[in-house]
Amino acid sequence: MEMSSSFAVRVPASSANLGPGFDALGMALGLYLDLGLVDGSLPEGSSAIDPRHPAITAFAKAGGEGELWVRSAIPMGRGLGFSGAARVAGLALAMLQREGSATFAERRIQLLQPATELEGHPDNVGASILGGVTASAGGRVVRLPMTLDPMIVVWVPDTQTSTEKSRTAIPAEIPLSDVIYNIGHTALLMAALAAGETAELRQATTDRLHQDRRLANVPRSKAALDAALGSAAWCAWLSGSGPTVAAMCSRADAERVAKALPEDGRVHQLEIDTLGARILELS
Repeated sequence: MEMSSSFAVRVPASSANLGPGFDALGMALGLYLDLGLVDGSLPEGSSAIDPRHPAITAFAKAGGEGELWVRSAIPMGRGLGFSGAARVAGLALAMLQREGSATFAERRIQLLQPATELEGHPDNVGASILGGVTASAGGRVVRLPMTLDPMIVVWVPDTQTSTEKSRTAIPAEIPLSDVIYNIGHTALLMAALAAGETAELRQATTDRLHQDRRLANVPRSKAALDAALGSAAWCAWLSGSGPTVAAMCSRADAERVAKALPEDGRVHQLEIDTLGARILELS
């Protein structure tokens, strides 16, 4: 069944790792990438897609056919899952073109494996597919039930970070004590989020594997993280490989946290996206 060109897909941004959950934890955020098939005039705010765009590769890999347009509020190379969202969008659009829109919400889990293969790790794509806070491992992804309804305040500088290059800061061998620390803190973080134990989140988002090593190369991000923790944030972490910093807080304190962050970056107050990849009907 062919998909009507009056439909597109919408995929949320994501913040990966959440501190200790390296390559496993992700959180979908309320910034979006829309992708659709060109049929006459382009939708408002969209543009014809660059052949180098990661959505193109994903769309073609899944057997998609046709010219695409894209509209995105997700900054590239900032640690908010742009490439993951684009790849999920390309795969999803090809699925819709091939199989139609019926039961897409149930079938979208099938996007995890090809999206992970393209992205190289499942944390961002798992969150972008399902929405919410997710844990991904072994080719599977599970969404965490949460009792909290927080705001996520993100500080986005004007510099970019290469995920591939930032991984070189992580040593090939990790002390057992650090491995145990991260396993324990990842478990603590999942339990605290599920139980709504906000007092435990600051400790639960600490990390001994990647974050301090990456922050050493981006002192502005370290200053932003410290500023968030010095205000009303429950916790804060380097978003993915950075340089964006994300902070979680109550809705009432979001403005206070935002004002505490350094002025040399763009600040967004975002909700956790709970819908994940979905069909977008065009007017």
